Amino acid sequence: MSAPWRLSAREVVTLLNRGAVSPMELLGAVESRCAAVNGPLNALPTFCFDRARDHARRLDGTDPSGRGPLSGLPVTIKDLTDVAGVRTTYGSAIYRDHVPAVSDRLVKRIESRGGIVYAKSNTPEFGTGGITFNDVFGLTRSPRNMTCASGGSSGGAAAALASGCAWLSQGSDMAGSLRTPAAFCGVTSLRPSPGRISADSPLLPFDPLGQNGPMARDIDDLALFAGVLFDDPPGEFALQDDTSVRPDRIAVSHDLGITQVSDEVLSTLDQFADTLSREGCRITSAHPPLDHVHESFDALRAHVYAVSFEGTLADHPDAMKPEVQWNIRSGMDLDTERLRQAQRQQGGIVDAAARFMQDHDLLVCPATSLLSIPAETRYPGHDAGIPIPEYYRWLAIAYATTMTALPVVTIPVALAENGMPVAVQLVGKPAGEARLIQNARWIQRLLPWDPRAVDPR
Repeated sequence: MSAPWRLSAREVVTLLNRGAVSPMELLGAVESRCAAVNGPLNALPTFCFDRARDHARRLDGTDPSGRGPLSGLPVTIKDLTDVAGVRTTYGSAIYRDHVPAVSDRLVKRIESRGGIVYAKSNTPEFGTGGITFNDVFGLTRSPRNMTCASGGSSGGAAAALASGCAWLSQGSDMAGSLRTPAAFCGVTSLRPSPGRISADSPLLPFDPLGQNGPMARDIDDLALFAGVLFDDPPGEFALQDDTSVRPDRIAVSHDLGITQVSDEVLSTLDQFADTLSREGCRITSAHPPLDHVHESFDALRAHVYAVSFEGTLADHPDAMKPEVQWNIRSGMDLDTERLRQAQRQQGGIVDAAARFMQDHDLLVCPATSLLSIPAETRYPGHDAGIPIPEYYRWLAIAYATTMTALPVVTIPVALAENGMPVAVQLVGKPAGEARLIQNARWIQRLLPWDPRAVDPR
């Protein structure tokens, strides 16, 4: 147990259940690992080890069989999600000193099922943008290549996993905020179907765009954490029998017909598709129709921002970064005809995607359009004068699958010459998370990918 950060979450939970290690010992181990590598990464800017040790002491005095499926495993929470008594900034200077009195229901669910919260992971302001930086804590880098961005907005969550500062990380996703960081840090994530994982959202309780989800180093750990986060009873989704299922009919798309993708990413995707074909999967080049996906997403995203932050903008008109301000104001300027049209357009996309998946087990496409991004980048094209309204357009390959309402697993499949991972999205059938995990587990076993944590490079 000299380096438990090298173990998988499942291996650590097994040790916890056997009594071979205690929750308190694990907290000491992860605290030492964070002290060694978190500084230059800036994955976890806020720690709450005293609070975590109080929780660990309570669990240490109980039978492991009654602790829940995580049995005392330390877990990180994204800094968009409230943890009682712990500084929670939402990545915004407006909330620099905010300490909520009550935890989000999702945090309560994690803790009731055996997870111990010890840190908050870094995120851009209000989760805005595909690169993790903010005016409170600064920039988070990828452990795979410290000159590159970790992605966003769950960039701190992914970087903590990849560097051994976490075994499991909670994140969230609207335009790829689970998927882009998973790709840039070489870990896995699940963006679930809308409604699978509930959290506190008094202004938008039924938002189909923004979803919470699990992040982990491999598919088996991802399934374990999904079983904890899902509203259904724990264990229903964990698939502890390690079932894997070969997908038969796979549609592969370079760009979903709606964006441009770099040659380096496409070359790896083609090699991955060849691997699946050699293993007996029937590969076709296809994707569902995504008519009007950009204009529909633009309007619906803007509406979410206006509903969520209109009051904050009124109270703090100059305190938020320009991209956030623009997105709020664009939502405030929406007319009802545009909003009605956007909702009808998304309805058509969801229906078309569901019909498409009747004939396919998986849809496979890139997780990111670019192999990597320099760490100090605000957004691709910013230095060349690309205007703020385009600040998230490079994330289209991810927000297009958001608009389908289909579940998506992101999985790394190769390393590029610069040490950065290349990842794909595995898109499943409607509400098909269980089979998607089984397919992803089968695919993972084909890959020469090492999911173990790395020292920042």
